[in-house]
Amino acid sequence: MSVRHYQLVRSLAAVAMVTGSTLYATAQQPPTPTRVRGTIEAVDGDVLAVKSRGGEDVRLRMTGDINVVGITKISLSDVKVGSFIGTTTVPGPNGSQNAAEVHVFPEAMRGTGEGSRAYDLRPNSTMTNATVAESVVGNDGHTLMIKYRGGEKKVVVSPETPVVTYVPAGKSDLKPGAKVIAFMKKLPDGTLETNRVSVGRDGLTPPM
Repeated sequence: MSVRHYQLVRSLAAVAMVTGSTLYATAQQPPTPTRVRGTIEAVDGDVLAVKSRGGEDVRLRMTGDINVVGITKISLSDVKVGSFIGTTTVPGPNGSQNAAEVHVFPEAMRGTGEGSRAYDLRPNSTMTNATVAESVVGNDGHTLMIKYRGGEKKVVVSPETPVVTYVPAGKSDLKPGAKVIAFMKKLPDGTLETNRVSVGRDGLTPPM
């Protein structure tokens, strides 16, 4: 395994975790991981200044072991039967789910976070990580049948739905103007910390 491949697998494993271990043992209630989606405004040492999509100014202290992964656009045709994907969906007609985005995992990350859970991208949205069992091409896009342990879901992917995948990245990619999703924790002293950041490549806004 090459060094870059190892780094990508390591970064993805961290980014794909829904919750992390509690890093600070205090008598208080442990901090809850959340996400901030927005644009980097400045990087000052280990402090990342982000303007959130809602217009809030957020300052995040980057940990020394921060994991950074790149997000790049691919084609809907790159989603094949057998692909292991993640998708944010919202309820559609006839029991189907409309995809707000689709992200394809590299083969080394097959099975990561498998299952379906509530997600915070849109009201009533769900994140599902699953294997594409069937793909039907229609005039208005693809209908994917995706299966995971304990369930399955029919997902409608329109031609306008963003489709992305992961690529290697590093701290040097965190520059002013870059679009990011940063996983953050509020620490007992009120500061915010991040150890996982997804950054869009070539101006892309990560759609997750």
